[in-house]
Amino acid sequence: MSDDALPSPAAPVEPLLPFSGLLAMLEPLDEFRGDGPSPEEVVAAFPQWASVDVEDLTVDGPNGPVAARLYRPGGPDAAPLRAGCVWVHGGAFVMGTLDMAESHAVGLALAHRGVAVLALDYRKALRGVRHPVPLEDVAAGWAWAREHADALGVAPDDLHLGGASAGGALVAGLTLRLRDRGEPLPRSLVLAYTAVHAGPVGPPEELARIRAVTGDAFADDFMDACCANYAGPAIGDPYAFAANGDATGLPPTLVLTCELDVLRFSAEEWAKDATDAGVDVVLEDLPGARHGVLDQPTTPHGRAMTQRIGDWLLAPEHPHRG
Repeated sequence: MSDDALPSPAAPVEPLLPFSGLLAMLEPLDEFRGDGPSPEEVVAAFPQWASVDVEDLTVDGPNGPVAARLYRPGGPDAAPLRAGCVWVHGGAFVMGTLDMAESHAVGLALAHRGVAVLALDYRKALRGVRHPVPLEDVAAGWAWAREHADALGVAPDDLHLGGASAGGALVAGLTLRLRDRGEPLPRSLVLAYTAVHAGPVGPPEELARIRAVTGDAFADDFMDACCANYAGPAIGDPYAFAANGDATGLPPTLVLTCELDVLRFSAEEWAKDATDAGVDVVLEDLPGARHGVLDQPTTPHGRAMTQRIGDWLLAPEHPHRG
C-alpha cells in the first residue's frame, strides 16, 4: 500500500463544503490562493529555485488586463533554456492565483530545468463571470506568448500549452478553438488531473472506493454545480468542456492522472477518445496520488508529477502540427 493511501500531508485540497458554500465563502474575496505552500515556503523548501528570473506582467485581453508571470532560467546552476510553455493553474474555476504552488512552484521548477514558462491567471466564475470569459483570458495569454516568444527565448511554434485541473479544462478547450479557427496549435498539450466533461464521470463502485479514502471532495453534486456555475447555458460548448467536441487534429498530449482522484475517469475517457481520433496521447497515472499534487510540491507525488511534466516538455520528439 502506498503511503498516500493513508492520511498524509498530501491530503486533498478540495473543499468539503457544498459548492454553494464555497461560492458564499469566495464571493466577497478579491482572490483565494488555496491551502498549498506560499511562494516563500516554496523557495525555502527548494532554495535552488531562488535564482530563477521571475517577472510579473499583464496581458491585454478582451475583458481587460490578464495577470501573468514569466519564469526564465537564471543563476549559474540553472539548465540552459531548451523549451517554452504557457501554464494555467486550476481551482474549480473559482479560486487559485499565480502565487499558488500549482502555478508558482511549477513555473520555478520548470524554469530551473530549462523551460521558460508564462503562467497565466484568469477571471474566476464569480459574481456573474461565466464561460467564455476565463477562456478568453487564457487565449489572450497564449496569443501574447506567441507574439512575444522572444521573451521566453523560443520560437512561437515551439511553445507548449498546459494546465492543471480547471486550468487543464481551459487549455483543452482553447486548443479546440485554435484548431477550429485555423490558428497555430501548441507543440504539445499537457493536462494534469483534468476533467473535461460537463459533470461527473466514472463507475459508481470506483468512485465510492476513492471517496472512501479521500472523503467527499468532488462529490457528484459538487461537480454538477461547479460545471454549471462555470459554463451556464453554454455547458454543451466544446470550448467549455472539451469532451463535448471532437479531438481530431490536436497536438501530442500528455494526460496525467492521480489514482485516488475521481476526476481521473474523465481524463481517461477523453484520452481514449482522442487516441481513437488519431491524436498522439500518452496517458499516465500516478499510483496512490490524490487530486492537486502539484499544489503540494514538497511531497513525493508532487515532485514526481512536476518531474514528469518537465521530462515531457524537454523531450525532442514532439512534432509541431500547427
